[in-house]
Formats: sequence, C-alpha cells, structure tokens
Amino acid sequence: MARLSPNNSQPASLDVFGDTSAACTVLARKDKTLARALDAIGAPHIRRRPGGFEALFRIIVEQQVSVPSAQAIWARCQDGMDCRRADAALELGQDGLREFGLSTPKARYVMALAEVWQSGVINDQALSSMDDETAAKTLQSIKGIGPWTAAIYLLFCQGRVDIWPRGDVALLGAYNAARQRGPRPDMKQFDTRAQKWAPYRGVAAHILWTYYAHIRGRTPI
Repeated sequence: MARLSPNNSQPASLDVFGDTSAACTVLARKDKTLARALDAIGAPHIRRRPGGFEALFRIIVEQQVSVPSAQAIWARCQDGMDCRRADAALELGQDGLREFGLSTPKARYVMALAEVWQSGVINDQALSSMDDETAAKTLQSIKGIGPWTAAIYLLFCQGRVDIWPRGDVALLGAYNAARQRGPRPDMKQFDTRAQKWAPYRGVAAHILWTYYAHIRGRTPI
C-alpha cells in the first residue's frame, strides 16, 4: 500500500499494481483535468501483463493499429504458435508470421526481437534491475522497438511509476475530452505538459487510458 511521506506530497513507496490512491491524490492536485477524469472513473484501471518475449511480441502487434485489428491479429498468432517462445517465432520466419496478419516490417521486428531474446542478451530479469532510462534505452536497442513500445512494456509488465509513453494519441484524446477551459494542447505540447506529473507520469497515463475507455463506453483492457 502506498504511504504518504511526511510532506504529504509523494508516497514513500508505491506498488502501481496495488494501491494508487495516494499518487492519484497528488496528480489531481497538480492538474484539474486529471482530477476531472478521476472524478468520472473513480480510480484508474492498471493494465498488467506478464513480462518476457510474449509481451513485447504483442506490443509490436499493437503498434499503430486499432484495438480490434490488434486483437484479431494477436488471436491468430496465439492460435498458430506458442507466442511465449522466441524460438517458435524463429522457426516460422518472416513469411510464417505474415500469415497471421503482421505487416512485413512488423514480422521483421518480431524476428529481430526473437533473435535477441533467444540469445539471452536481454531478458525481463535484467531489465527489472535497471533504472527507467537504462531499461528504456536497452529495449530501444532492439530493431522495431521505439520509445512508445519500450514505455508500454515498462508500464504494463514491470509496473514502472514514472514512465510516459510519448506520442500516444489515446492519451491526448482523453486529456482533451476532460479539459474544460483554454486551448487544447497538440501532441508536442501535451507530452511537454506531462513532465509536470512526475514522479507519477505512469499513473497519469493509466488514469487517461481508463478515462478514454469510459468516454467510449468500453471496458478498460
């Protein structure tokens, strides 16, 4: 459970997969738009996924496509192979992965990921021992994994608290929907504004993803 530090501004510790109420209180004080989103949803739904090759494989599938499309492609991948195993992807090769609906670049990215993961050069345990910046840079050293993909992995799989997924259109849409006054920020302005939500930028992202689902009448995933 999160505990407030003596100055009541930051929890001394925070398990993002547990109690985020103290962090949410801090964020609501910092930004009225986040406070409005929290009033609507009550509490953020924290996305949680097991780490490892499968998680990164899935995030690559989800890059720059709609949620329904990503779900359909991922379902075909799960039906056609053991998505937990890097060697299964290597056995299929790019052509085999494309049969599941992956584009040529994404099939190439999954192959690059599989080669690195199979070699043992990068793994979830090693990433867990790194600070945020080092972990993000390590993931981005793999072809096809950019800042957004690295951020999503560190948020969903490792429960990092202060990671911000720059360029996420759903977060921008949610923030602008909750905003009542003043000009709406564009993506660059929004990503800059998110800096003031440190050290809980990851919690802010979960708030806005939950609000995005709420305003569309969807169940958060």
